[in-house]
Amino acid sequence: MTYVVTDACIKCKYMDCVEVCPVDCFYEGENMLVIHPEECIDCGVCEPECPAEAIKPDSESGLERWLALNADYAKKWPNISRKGTPPADAAKWDGVPNKYAEHFSEKPGNSDDETVVSGAA
Repeated sequence: MTYVVTDACIKCKYMDCVEVCPVDCFYEGENMLVIHPEECIDCGVCEPECPAEAIKPDSESGLERWLALNADYAKKWPNISRKGTPPADAAKWDGVPNKYAEHFSEKPGNSDDETVVSGAA
């Protein structure tokens, strides 16, 4: 089992979950986060930290689409290990249903996370 981020995160992206993750399995898109299912250790500490209630165990029915999306974008987006600044209008989007079709962005994120991966000089 793993945890997945659902469309409730889109345009909210609070990132409280990132701070508590012991294995840094969150990856950041422009307007949401995803969890890498192969890195998640199923500890569950992230779920109650999400103000938007966007994190669910993949054992809940109907989350197959979100598990696939999390797995796919965790390979494309940068890893995030510290909480960045949520969008200024996050509260406006919190609780808005079915945001995926009109608001999901495939673009990678660029948070305030100052972790730098250095390449060969």
